[in-house]
Amino acid sequence: MWGVAVGLAVMILSVCIILGFKGEIRQKVIGFGGHIELLNYQSLFNPEAQPIVVDELLLHKLERREGIAHVQRFASKTGMLKTERAFKSIVLRGYAEEYDTTFLANHLISGRLPHFSSTQATNEILLSTAVSSALRLKTGDKIYAYFFSDQVKARRFTIVGIYETHLREFDNNMIFTDLLTTQRLNSWEGDQCAGAELFLKDFSQLDTLTMEIAAEMNHLQDHFGATYTTHNIEELYPGIFSWLSLLDTNVYVILALMVLLSIFTMTAGLLIIILERTNFIAVMKSLGASNGQIRQIFLYFAAMLIGRGLMIGDILGIGIAFLQHRFGLIHLDPDTYYVDAVPIHFSWSLIILLNIATLVITVLVLIVPSYLASRIHPARVMRFE
Repeated sequence: MWGVAVGLAVMILSVCIILGFKGEIRQKVIGFGGHIELLNYQSLFNPEAQPIVVDELLLHKLERREGIAHVQRFASKTGMLKTERAFKSIVLRGYAEEYDTTFLANHLISGRLPHFSSTQATNEILLSTAVSSALRLKTGDKIYAYFFSDQVKARRFTIVGIYETHLREFDNNMIFTDLLTTQRLNSWEGDQCAGAELFLKDFSQLDTLTMEIAAEMNHLQDHFGATYTTHNIEELYPGIFSWLSLLDTNVYVILALMVLLSIFTMTAGLLIIILERTNFIAVMKSLGASNGQIRQIFLYFAAMLIGRGLMIGDILGIGIAFLQHRFGLIHLDPDTYYVDAVPIHFSWSLIILLNIATLVITVLVLIVPSYLASRIHPARVMRFE
């Protein structure tokens, strides 16, 4: 019974942790670029973002599409931050007033968010802790940034806030400001942006909506002659999502091992119970019980023990997962795992499925050892007694 309980508790914890870890990393990556990005086709082959027209008409057209929750414009410009003692390469990313600030607000360490606008340049920036630590900067400091194209452009920014997501790929160089500032640094027109970020209502519709939007937008050109192209977050960052997919293999291995543990312990337990109840089996057979009825008795008893084990396992697994989710008792190195505590996500449908699958598989496997009861002969047992 305790073997089943421990096995189920480990399975519940494994599923909750892997789902939580994948969900946490995925949400962070999506926070930096949306589920789907509408870009200039030439941006795929250039180190600098190339402009496309994303006007109010296109924004409303994309937002009205079924399955789209939000659409926002963005522009970017690579450059360098420089202090008297150090310098750091950066990607300046600008957003307009429709930008959803939820992601950055949840990861804000100090200060506040910049004023995101397409009509006002505030010269405010939001740095990551990685950049601020490398340059020894803090909220309220002013710093010069240099951008290179046909000529060097210098801007003096005020640091209004510092964020941290633990995703090194982004934290090491991503800086946030308003859309108008990045447009001016790129010498773009007012309706030109690096692209549009689309957020979905349901992540499971990612591939479907990507294909639908691509079929409609790809190969279209704006009035400057730029060609639109559509890519989802998994295509833009394949390394991260391939790594997350590999975590599923770990779950399958753990589930298989825990089910085998439950099968082994219950099989051994059932054999011991049968051997300890030989007198009972002999008496029942002498009273006319069939082999099938004897097997049913032991299978029902085993199912009762498994059921108790499942209840204990649910209490242990869900209880430990809840404590971790609520209090973050187990901490991780964010430089290695991208999160500072073990993340938990409860999927009640999967937890119920684990209970049902463990019960059904274990009981079915116990049918074979239950046939040992049919090999016990009443005459031999009574003669031995």
